[in-house]
Amino acid sequence: MPDQALNPSCENHANKPPAVILLSGGLDSSTVLAMAQRQGFACHTLAFDYGQRHRNELDACTHIASSMNAASHRIFNLDIGSFGGSALTADIEVPKDREESNMTDIPITYVPARNLVFLSIALAYAETLGSTDLFIGANAIDYSGYPDCRPEFIASFNETANLATKLGVGGNTISVHTPLLEMTKAQIIQVGTELGVDYSMTHSCYDPSPSGGACGRCDSCILRRAGFEQAGIKDPTNYA
Repeated sequence: MPDQALNPSCENHANKPPAVILLSGGLDSSTVLAMAQRQGFACHTLAFDYGQRHRNELDACTHIASSMNAASHRIFNLDIGSFGGSALTADIEVPKDREESNMTDIPITYVPARNLVFLSIALAYAETLGSTDLFIGANAIDYSGYPDCRPEFIASFNETANLATKLGVGGNTISVHTPLLEMTKAQIIQVGTELGVDYSMTHSCYDPSPSGGACGRCDSCILRRAGFEQAGIKDPTNYA
């Protein structure tokens, strides 16, 4: 779909360097958006309609981008979910009630190559904006075992981005920013709260109720709830 009219030419964004922010509707990517804005970027948020089973996160993305004054917001249609193989895209049961200590294996909620695909599209979008900066909320601590959230992957993609683009081979340095990579969920929430992020707008649940309430039992809900508890900050999540 085309960019939503968030007025990228207004004085709040004029004369700022552009950056592409991968927005998922969750608390991590919302925090990254706030951090990129604090660094002085005009933030163009990019979400993906990739065949996920519910649209709650896409609705949250639109609300977050507008409320946090993103320069523009785009939802890119990319049905990688048609391949199946993930509980987030296929009729496969979402794991529930797992202990955090067991969240080091690669769970069935892993969407094959998702961050690799998303970052590649974001890189192409960044080139059209003349931007050398991409932001993603990848986290190598509270990450449920996903291989595309590891520092090794980010470093490898960053190298490839500079080899595979006109901007990169033209002498510009493309940077994939991962400010949350080594932070706990509690630290992320504390930083976001200090930056004024309204976490009640965000959606993290893998298996929400028909009314949109979070299940409270999937890996994402468990990590989110524990993060608020450890941060000593009230959890604004609407649990079913």
